[in-house]
Amino acid sequence: MKLQDISQPVIFFDDVCNLCNSSVQFIIRHDKKKQFLFAPLQSELGQEAIKQFPGKAPDSVVLFYKRKFFVKSDATLNIAKLLDGGWKLCYAGIILPRFIRNGIYDFVSRNRYKWFGRKEACMIPTAELRARFIA
Repeated sequence: MKLQDISQPVIFFDDVCNLCNSSVQFIIRHDKKKQFLFAPLQSELGQEAIKQFPGKAPDSVVLFYKRKFFVKSDATLNIAKLLDGGWKLCYAGIILPRFIRNGIYDFVSRNRYKWFGRKEACMIPTAELRARFIA
């Protein structure tokens, strides 16, 4: 499967990060329309996505939506905007200057393994969720 063939929003995430895995579980619970697809950054498709970024590649969350890539706070805010329920209101954070939003994002990202830990192995989705995980 190639990125250009995907019409649904895809969330690329660090599959060994406990915070990232918990975030994916949160999104799954609040995505009643089942619109999101998920792929680890460590997967072949994730590596294809990373190649789209010159310089330092993103290492925690990337949203591919409407043929565009969103990273850092832009990714998280756009994910919230697409979720069902009141989570859409979080998108109001977009009014903050990007350097402030991304500064907070980078601080959490740099410390995520120290604060939340790492997994030794990649998450294995249940049979019901397997169709939403692409790689």
